[in-house]
Amino acid sequence: MKIVLIGKNGQLGRELQRSLPVFGEVFALGRDDLDISVPGTISNHVSVLRPDLIINAAAYTEVDLAETRVEPAMQINALAPGVLAELSRRIGAAFIHYSTDYVFDGRLGRPYHENDTVNPLNVYGKSKYAGEENIRQAANAYMIFRTSWVYSMRGNSFVNKVLGWARKNTTLKIVSDQISNPTWARTLADATSSVLVENRNALLEKFREKRGIYHVAGSGHASRYEWAKEILTNDPKRTEQLVQTIEPVSSDEFPTPATRPFFSALDCSRFETTFHFKLPDWKQSLRDALQE
Repeated sequence: MKIVLIGKNGQLGRELQRSLPVFGEVFALGRDDLDISVPGTISNHVSVLRPDLIINAAAYTEVDLAETRVEPAMQINALAPGVLAELSRRIGAAFIHYSTDYVFDGRLGRPYHENDTVNPLNVYGKSKYAGEENIRQAANAYMIFRTSWVYSMRGNSFVNKVLGWARKNTTLKIVSDQISNPTWARTLADATSSVLVENRNALLEKFREKRGIYHVAGSGHASRYEWAKEILTNDPKRTEQLVQTIEPVSSDEFPTPATRPFFSALDCSRFETTFHFKLPDWKQSLRDALQE
């Protein structure tokens, strides 16, 4: 199998580079190799490689900046996925793309299923939903994995932010009214691999048969406040912490340019049933990640 991975330097892209080589030859592309903010350049770069599978792990993820940088958010999150989807159909490749819980408004009161009504509250969510729609219209052998609150121990993830704050402050105030599924990037990469393991012998045919949207995230949900407490409890270097108190606060105390959904947890049972993969509990995944 020949795989093109786009977005190699992101949290998910790094984990996919670890898990994908067992399936075949991987061409991992970063922004220096392929700038998907210029959708017109995508086809020539990717079609030359003639992959059996295209995985798009690239995204514009600056949720607040997207409110004023609408054009690049739309180019990367909406237009580029559509171009990749069309390309995959034309060259006969399967296509995997990742979306977000932010396509929902968080008002349902229970974890979201794939067919629940979308209503994004911010530009980022709108751009990701537009990407989903462009893929659905252009591709015929695709899977879109909606996920939430992705983190790793690299870069500027929420986990690393909390660990950093705890080493500089005696009191932390963490939002308690935003709830979703914390998802280790490795969990998402392993879930992706599980799909390939089960369907690798007839990849294109299986992707056509099972095409659609699936929710893929850490099992269970939590508020950011609960997540932060779990991070600090399992910090392998707790002696370095200065923090003595962690206080739950409402989102109103930390106004941001982009409105976030309050309860955007995802129900992942469709993915688990279809691909026979049990998504790990988010707390256990966090403990594993912190031991890396």
